[in-house]
Amino acid sequence: SNASQNVPPENETSGYIFIHAEGGLNQQRIAICNAVAIAKIMEATLILPVLKQDQIWKDQTKFEDIFDVDHFINYLKDDVRIVRDIPDWFTEKDELFTSIKRTVKNIPKYASAQFYIDNVLPRIKEKTIMSIKPFVDRLGYDNVPMEINRLRCRVNYHALKFLPDIEEMADKLATKMRNRTSSGNPYMALHLRYEKGMVGLSFCDFAGTREEKVMMAAYRQKEWPRRFKNGSHLWPLALQKRKEGRCPLEPGEIAVILRALGYTRETQIYVASGQVYGGKNRMAPLRNMFPNLVTKEELASTAEMEHFRKHVTSLAALDFLVCLKSDVFVMTHGGNFAKLIMGARRYSGRHRLKSIKPDKGLMSKSLGDPYLAWASFAEDVVISHQARAGLPEPTFPGYDLWENPLTPCMCRA
Repeated sequence: SNASQNVPPENETSGYIFIHAEGGLNQQRIAICNAVAIAKIMEATLILPVLKQDQIWKDQTKFEDIFDVDHFINYLKDDVRIVRDIPDWFTEKDELFTSIKRTVKNIPKYASAQFYIDNVLPRIKEKTIMSIKPFVDRLGYDNVPMEINRLRCRVNYHALKFLPDIEEMADKLATKMRNRTSSGNPYMALHLRYEKGMVGLSFCDFAGTREEKVMMAAYRQKEWPRRFKNGSHLWPLALQKRKEGRCPLEPGEIAVILRALGYTRETQIYVASGQVYGGKNRMAPLRNMFPNLVTKEELASTAEMEHFRKHVTSLAALDFLVCLKSDVFVMTHGGNFAKLIMGARRYSGRHRLKSIKPDKGLMSKSLGDPYLAWASFAEDVVISHQARAGLPEPTFPGYDLWENPLTPCMCRA
C-alpha cells in the first residue's frame, strides 16, 4: 500500500544500507530494484546506490547521469526512505568501500526475506551503516512476501525513469525508424549478442577460419584457464551445448530464422549490439539478407550522439528504449537486457507487439540437417515460435519477475 505510515520516522530507522550496483546497465537496474526491496524488508534507509565502475568498459557513470534521482526518491517516499548521500555525521566513508567490518558478504543467491531479517538486520542495527556486496541476484522471488515483489515492479516500471535527454533522443531514434517503415513492413529491433567475450565464455564452436579458431582458443586459455585446462575436452562439450540450444546464435543464423518466419528484405531492423566478434565478415550474411539494417550511430548525426558518448551506460539506455518501442523485438541470447525488455512489454500491454525468443535447440538440429528442405524448415520454425511470441504467462516458482511480471505484479482482467 502507499500509506506514508509505512515508513518509520527518521529517528526510528533500523539503520542505513549501501550497495554497489554492479555490471552493465540492466544488471544495475535489477540490483537497484532489489536494494529498495531489502530496505523495505528491514525497514532500513537506503543510501542512493552507487553504479560500480565496470571493469570492461571503464565507465564512470553515476546514478544521476542516467536516472532521474528526484523522481526516484519521491515516487518511493511512502515505501522506503532514500537519501542521496552517506550521512555527514558518518566520518568513516572509505570503510563502506573497503572495510570487511562494514560489509555483509555472505548472502546466498536468491536469499529469502527471512534471511535478511535473521542475518543482516542485526548487523545493521549494531553498526548503523553497512555495505552489502556482492549484490547480484541476492534476493529470491518465491520466498519473499507478495508486496515486496510488487514493490520491485514499481521500482522497475515506475520509479526508475531515464533522464529526459535520454528519453527524448530515444523517441527521436524510434521516430526515424517508424518513418522508414510502411504498413506491411514492421519496425524490428534486434538485440544481437555476439561480442568476443561472450563467444569466448560460451565455449561453443562457431563458423570461422582455422586462424580465428586458434586465436579464440588462446583467448579462452588466457581468460578462463581453469575451464580450458588443455582444451581436449572442449570439442564434445561444444557439440553438446549446441544440441541443447545453449550457444549464442550467429548473425547468419538469425538471418535464416527471420527469413523462415516470413520477414522480407524490406524489413527495417534496428540493431542493438556491442562490438560483433568477427566484424563485417560475421555480419555479412545478415546484411545481405536484410540490407535495411541500422544502428543508432547510423540513424543519428555525430553531433546528436556526442553528448551520450561520455557514458557507455547512456548508449545502453538508448538501445534499451528503442528496442522497447519496436513493433517486433528479437533477442538472440537471453541476458538481462532481453529479459527486461520482454517483461516491460508484457507489463505495459505491449505484448501485443511481438517479441521473438529463438528456439536455439531447434535451430541447431535443423541447421545441421543437409536433407531438410526449406519449406519444411520454415514450417518447423513458424510452429516452434508460435508459443515464443512474448505473451504474458503465469510465473512459476523460481521464475524471475523481470521477464515475466504477470503473477507478482499485474492484476488479472
